[in-house]
Amino acid sequence: HVQLVESGGGLVQAGGSLRVACATSLRNFSFYNMGWFRQAPGKDRAFVATISGNGGSTVYADSVKGRFTISRDNAKTTVYLQMNSLKPEDTAVYYCAADFQLGKRPPTTDARRYNYWGQGTQVTVSS
Repeated sequence: HVQLVESGGGLVQAGGSLRVACATSLRNFSFYNMGWFRQAPGKDRAFVATISGNGGSTVYADSVKGRFTISRDNAKTTVYLQMNSLKPEDTAVYYCAADFQLGKRPPTTDARRYNYWGQGTQVTVSS
């Protein structure tokens, strides 16, 4: 049974920082590109960031570029999202997701490619 469990969400003031983590039970973790998505109230789920299986390639949404950093620890089968200079518009439920690709595809922003999803963690940024 595959599990992706997010943690580290919370309430932070604008301009502050937060790091969310996603611990997984995935075997052969490096075969998975990992992504972070978010869903704000009343909005569709949106791409945030993604990282390749070996960590060598990353892609970010324009709205978070320069402020957020995605990383992974393959030994711990965990992916992280460091969020700096947070803004109220970053308020959302943050989800991690896994895309099984065996090193054959670059990381994708397309949520339909992701096979497994976590339950999400709430991030609230106050103004």
